[in-house]
Amino acid sequence: MNIETIRHGLVAVLLGGESAEREVSLKSGDTVARALESAGFHVRRIDTASRGWFEQLEDVAFVFNVLHGPGGEDGTVQGALETLHLPYSGSGVLGSALAMDKRRSKQLWLGQGLPTAPFEELTADSDWDGVIERLGRVFVKPVGEGSSIGMAPAATAFELAEAWRGARAHGTGVIAERFIDGPEYTVGILGDEALPSIRVAAADGFYDYHAKYIANDTTYEIPSGLSAGDEAALGQLALTAFRGLDCRGWGRIDVMRDPVHGFQLLEANTIPGMTDHSLVPMAARAAGLSLEDLVTRIIVESLRAWGAR
Repeated sequence: MNIETIRHGLVAVLLGGESAEREVSLKSGDTVARALESAGFHVRRIDTASRGWFEQLEDVAFVFNVLHGPGGEDGTVQGALETLHLPYSGSGVLGSALAMDKRRSKQLWLGQGLPTAPFEELTADSDWDGVIERLGRVFVKPVGEGSSIGMAPAATAFELAEAWRGARAHGTGVIAERFIDGPEYTVGILGDEALPSIRVAAADGFYDYHAKYIANDTTYEIPSGLSAGDEAALGQLALTAFRGLDCRGWGRIDVMRDPVHGFQLLEANTIPGMTDHSLVPMAARAAGLSLEDLVTRIIVESLRAWGAR
């Protein structure tokens, strides 16, 4: 199967869903659908929160998955599409599941010798004082959410316990990761290519859900200000980290730069946002790709990965 076969068939765009990132997914999905239509594809929008959505896939040639968060980005929908033998965009079941789980991602990266900040899993039985003594200031994160949902900083045992209580409502596990006092970068991945890095800076210093999707005072530097050597090193690190989780097709790697230990991996995103505030379309534009070029390339790279299996 090739891109021309897909162009003459029907592309289903999966959007919405039932996760906490539903509203972002609706916006991303609409952006992707309009870009595909502009690029000459026949498109069917499918909200997976609607009854009978699975039956709407019967006559499609390709599925462009723009579901964010649990249920759409964690291997669940990917497994369902596998049973239909339907080619789809992005990472497969394993890569999606691993990337969605921040704890497993960091464990794998550490096992591969890749740099990521020290962390600990938090439970109701955690020694809050001990965690702060070992890690210092931390960020508390649900292991299975995206868009910074449920994240909070903590510098004391009391703050840590409060942050854990807030985070555990969003998933099955919670981690505390050592705070990195340095700039944040993100690198889009398109096939075997790292797109130009972007330096991200939120006005209040915390790149949370509001800073990502609502605020207009978040700044994005592209070029990111890195030297040519550092840009190449960051791009290679992002590609290695992406492949290390068995991810494919397209995605994004988020990184922070520690003043002592250098670049530190934060997380992998297998279905990044595609809204007007989103980073992968921004990086693609810097690489000379229009939104229509980008969605077409995502299909091409996903088909290549699908065929390679």
